[in-house]
Amino acid sequence: MRRWLGRPRLCLLQAARAAPRPRDPPRAPAGTRGWCGSAAGRPSMTPLPLSYTVFDGPAPQPPLVFLHGLLGSKGNFRAIARALVQRSGRKPDLVERLVSVDISPTESVTVTNFQAYISAMRRVSIPSGIPRSTARRLAEDQLRPVIQVSAVRRFLLTNLVEAEGQYMWRVNLEAISHHMANIMGFPAFHSPYPGPTLFLAGSDSPYVSSEDYPEIERLFPEAEIQYISGAGHWVHADKSQEFITAICNFLLLP
Repeated sequence: MRRWLGRPRLCLLQAARAAPRPRDPPRAPAGTRGWCGSAAGRPSMTPLPLSYTVFDGPAPQPPLVFLHGLLGSKGNFRAIARALVQRSGRKPDLVERLVSVDISPTESVTVTNFQAYISAMRRVSIPSGIPRSTARRLAEDQLRPVIQVSAVRRFLLTNLVEAEGQYMWRVNLEAISHHMANIMGFPAFHSPYPGPTLFLAGSDSPYVSSEDYPEIERLFPEAEIQYISGAGHWVHADKSQEFITAICNFLLLP
């Protein structure tokens, strides 16, 4: 739900579903240590393959990267990506900047319904060998008693995929459910990020409130907070043009 924005050339990233563990971990870049292995008693980590789409802009500059939110996908920002590529040119004077879209550096458990969404999705049962349109309709019917907002149901149904006649969710619902407290929490950081930062929120969303301002100021001393009127949590979908304009203004793009 946090998106890092740098300079022109845009890349959309998402975690690959059920990514296989590589037999031989990638070698660490020259001059680095502990990239894949363990150090100082810390558990070893293996890089996770990512699915991504690159929209090449006119300049080979460091990329402008969107990281989508929980249960989202890189496809959610395809139209936004094209629009930003068209409006970005060679701008070597731009520095790296951070944009946090409708999320605060605080715990969000009390303002989210994701736990209910996950539980409802896990209960969905769809027979195999039926058309995709029928499967989507059956899944939506089973989600409707818990999730009354049709836009939310349609968003969740973008995760319904078919493989060899079997319908499944492309996100790991079991892992998300077991780690929801960590996902909706926020780790303790003591060193602030000193660069320019924009917290871009929807006026109709509870994710960025005045109660969060002290922590935002502590961790992001150069932050500005902007609300887009009439937008909910999915700011980019509710008010796409205003969303694009706000980002372009922040990045000093034409």
